[in-house]
Amino acid sequence: MRGRPLVPGAAAGAVLSSEQPLSFWGGYDQRTGEIIDRRHPLSGRNAAGTVLVLPASRGSSTTSAVLLEAVRAGTAPAAIVTLGPDRFLALASIVALEMFQAPVPMVAVEAADFAIVRAAAFATVESDGTIRCDGSGAGESHFEASRHA
Repeated sequence: MRGRPLVPGAAAGAVLSSEQPLSFWGGYDQRTGEIIDRRHPLSGRNAAGTVLVLPASRGSSTTSAVLLEAVRAGTAPAAIVTLGPDRFLALASIVALEMFQAPVPMVAVEAADFAIVRAAAFATVESDGTIRCDGSGAGESHFEASRHA
């Protein structure tokens, strides 16, 4: 499938996905990559090096600062796939490109493609917005079921 590359780049990793937006301010530990918002379905999971699939960020421009710090610390997601453009996440990635030469590739996709990427176990993001998915993943619903078993 091909989405709209908001910040071009190539990356691959295990898919970590949610149908809920995430606030990086108070929701993401930039020192470790752990999702620390205890009300979020991905709470306790580590997003460092993953292809993070979210509909959008939640909150203010501080999300950009937290993601930028995660890039600097080496704990950012390898790539981010969103349901439509997300200005706060894209801003952090653009600044990371300028400051550290290390952008987080970002691709915005339509709803049908979002569902496909969310269900994947592994995804590869290419500079032109192409996303290749492999396997069936353990998205938030599988994680929640196994967490409470």
